[in-house]
Amino acid sequence: MNNTIATRLIFEQSQPGRRSVSWPAAPLADVSLQDMLPASSLAASPPPLPEVGEPDVVRHFVNLSTQNMSVDSHFYPLGSCTMKYNPKRHERWAKLPGIIDVHPSQRDEDLQGLLGILYELQEMLAEIAGLPCVSLQPAAGAQGELTALLVAKAYFRSRGEERTAVLFPANAHGTNPASAAAAGLTCRQLAGGPDGLLDLEELQRAVNAQTAVFMITNPSTLGLFEPRIAEAARIVHAAGGLVYIDGANMNAIMGITRPGDFGGDMMHYNVHKTFTGPHGAGGPGAGPIAVRDFLGPFLPGPVVVREEQNGEIVYRRHTPASSIGRVRTFFGNVGILLRGYFYLRTLGARGVRDAAEQAVLNANYLKSSLADVLPARYGRYCLHEFVASAQQILQQRGLSAMDIAKRLLDHGFHAPTVYFPLVVPEALMIEPTETESLATLDAFVDALRKIILEEDPAVVKSAPQTTPVCRPDEVRAARQPMMCWTCPPAESIVK
Repeated sequence: MNNTIATRLIFEQSQPGRRSVSWPAAPLADVSLQDMLPASSLAASPPPLPEVGEPDVVRHFVNLSTQNMSVDSHFYPLGSCTMKYNPKRHERWAKLPGIIDVHPSQRDEDLQGLLGILYELQEMLAEIAGLPCVSLQPAAGAQGELTALLVAKAYFRSRGEERTAVLFPANAHGTNPASAAAAGLTCRQLAGGPDGLLDLEELQRAVNAQTAVFMITNPSTLGLFEPRIAEAARIVHAAGGLVYIDGANMNAIMGITRPGDFGGDMMHYNVHKTFTGPHGAGGPGAGPIAVRDFLGPFLPGPVVVREEQNGEIVYRRHTPASSIGRVRTFFGNVGILLRGYFYLRTLGARGVRDAAEQAVLNANYLKSSLADVLPARYGRYCLHEFVASAQQILQQRGLSAMDIAKRLLDHGFHAPTVYFPLVVPEALMIEPTETESLATLDAFVDALRKIILEEDPAVVKSAPQTTPVCRPDEVRAARQPMMCWTCPPAESIVK
């Protein structure tokens, strides 16, 4: 890309004396800052800010924004992270005056509308999970995991038990052992079976009197439902432990089956994955948790309760009797929770199931369409996502999963997740979500086929060719970030 005004750094566009605003002379123009402020508040020299006009600033950042990929501009088949389209009606509703103009420090009687919405959301999340007690506080899925583990620790402490071990399968999300370690618990990874599913014998050998929680994602990160999950729960429960269901993949089973029904005692939701809260860019998240009734007293507060007073329904904040304390301010990230609530109200009970079934249909369509070139290692069928392997392509044409992923950028598609989970060599983890059309899925399949069959593999290995930044060394780029506006010659980066 040429080094034009549109792509130059904002500092490169700076010219002395340019301003976005010209202020009139102030009454105190003759008084210096040194006379008005203490010396400790003054910098030795002005900050090195660019001097540009308002059109320059606006055009610079608008042009930068068009170089981003997002679910509003591109198909984003990022496995595990579920990058689905966010309906814009939810954005409008979340900004309604009766919602956005209230403050959580107001009295309960002044927040009845908002408290009513949050109570209904708690009830809907409880119904979908099959677990009756809900806290909306956690601000992300990983914090939901940590919160639930702290609830489990408080529960065992109340029983005079000191259980310290957390078990998880090899294909677990990395946040599972990280959350356990953050909660002060020890971690043990369990090897999977040859079919990519849970090995019950391995679980049975690992469970003992120190087992606090067995953490499992169901459906798994391989996109497979664990058919022996109820039996696994019985093994853990027989040893006195609890079962935690990582709800990251609830978008595949919501309205169809419930964690509470197949043995889960605790779970979290990822609102962005399951209920179309905006995802990415380090923005606010939400990871509400649902637990069984005997764990409810330990939830972080406040939760919202519904009561009848003088013949009227009222809602109020309530802190459970043995609460672990707050893990977030007020109710958590209410703006994101509201979008989840509006999504659920839009879908209705039947629509929740329909969304899950469409996600599964889309994933299986892609899986079968790519079976001859990018076969999935495990499972005849998948649920919402599948993990294909480029190992065969690597052996035949020398193209790795990373090469294929980067070349997809030239075709206008964001890449799938690559090299995760580690149990699949040259992994490409693909999730289309329920929001994509058949035409988009077919275009994605066509792009992958063109890439794999490209006449000159060197073109793929030097991709992307059309982006401002082409083929950085990922390890070096992470450790030594550098702005790069032109790509080096292809021959210098093809190994």
